[in-house]
Amino acid sequence: MSGATIVLMWEARAAEGRGGELLEWARARAAELASEPHRRELLRAPQDRVLVMTWWQDASYADDLPELPEPDTALITRPVHRWRFEAVG
Repeated sequence: MSGATIVLMWEARAAEGRGGELLEWARARAAELASEPHRRELLRAPQDRVLVMTWWQDASYADDLPELPEPDTALITRPVHRWRFEAVG
């Protein structure tokens, strides 16, 4: 599947009252990725959830693409959820 655009999704839920802190943590980590994605978006949702999406051109599902790490466990309520998708026009 070489030549596709792969979208990485990273989603976490902040510990009580720490949504703003998690958002800023994710913003900083997304800016420090080992290489620059074609596109990057940072979103938030109710229950202090934070979502980071990065688009990687000319990639495949199996590629070793830069991803955000796990935050400190005190900052989140559960492990981070991660998904990979192929963009389809």
